[in-house]
Amino acid sequence: MEGDNALSLVSHGPPGQGRRGEQPPMLIDEPKTTTKTGTARAEPDVHRTKTALSPDEVPTVTTANTAISALVVMGVSGCGKSAVGAEIARNSGGRLIEGDAFHPPANIEKMSAGTPLNDEDRAGWLTRLGEEMAAALANGEHPVLTCSSLKLIYRQRLRDAVPGLGFVFLELSKELAAERCSHRPGHFMPASLVDSQFATLEPPYGEPLTLIVDASQPIAVIGEQAAAWWKDSHA
Repeated sequence: MEGDNALSLVSHGPPGQGRRGEQPPMLIDEPKTTTKTGTARAEPDVHRTKTALSPDEVPTVTTANTAISALVVMGVSGCGKSAVGAEIARNSGGRLIEGDAFHPPANIEKMSAGTPLNDEDRAGWLTRLGEEMAAALANGEHPVLTCSSLKLIYRQRLRDAVPGLGFVFLELSKELAAERCSHRPGHFMPASLVDSQFATLEPPYGEPLTLIVDASQPIAVIGEQAAAWWKDSHA
């Protein structure tokens, strides 16, 4: 779910080739962004994916001429971070790091009781996640972290720890997130916290090195699409 550690990292080579034979079907070159007012403004090197949300403001993803060093798969509870992260790692030869596994017991106890985490609760956890990604990169690995990263300040703390960090935002409706969470018996994050997650969420529209995808798509499609996007950043 949700790195405050400035580390200097050596850039490593690109992730693996992944599976062949299928093209990422939902990535569309788009040179303009449509705003709520209906006007359009030009943006450099912008890509867009189909989304089930925001019909009045199509979310975009901005890419820079920067090779992505590591990925964070982000989004609210129920968006499919673990499954998508595993698929990206499989397609790219990356190393999956499950962010939830690094929560301290106090955080898990709080969430299990239906109490949302605050910024202070997440601070130490984010620091640890930044350290884990940095260590993986230092070992020549290509980390794929699952972490909700709901706020810009959380994402920026992870970026400070890992230069060239990319984000894959799994976007879905509150209704679908709640439905998915209700079918996860035994998970410490109850469905009752979905509302609070959406209230906290600051979507990463327009942020650098960020891919926004429709999380209602098949896991295999999202995983292959994201892995291809990562690989393309090294082209």
